[in-house]
Amino acid sequence: MNRTYDTQLLAYYESIGHVTRLMLRAAQAQDWELLQDAEACCAGLIHRLEAEKHQGAELAPEESRRKHQIILRILADDAQIRLLTQPWLRQLEGVLGGERAGLGRRAA
Repeated sequence: MNRTYDTQLLAYYESIGHVTRLMLRAAQAQDWELLQDAEACCAGLIHRLEAEKHQGAELAPEESRRKHQIILRILADDAQIRLLTQPWLRQLEGVLGGERAGLGRRAA
């Protein structure tokens, strides 16, 4: 294992996580300009991460767990951003939630 690579890889994921958190705060504040700028920054970080990936590189278990935690947080933040920026998702959630409740009653 290459410790320098491990550290660099985790730094990219950490940076993406920080920018995603910034994107969430911008969406919550309805600061669409900041959201757009942060999104461009995030895309750049992801592009650089993909360009530097080493095939077959394997993280140590501790680093792998940390990477997994970061990715889960990024996905959670991304889901919240989508809810804030795409009102039709909230409408769909409401419709699907109502349908699920109706299905539960019919099954009883």
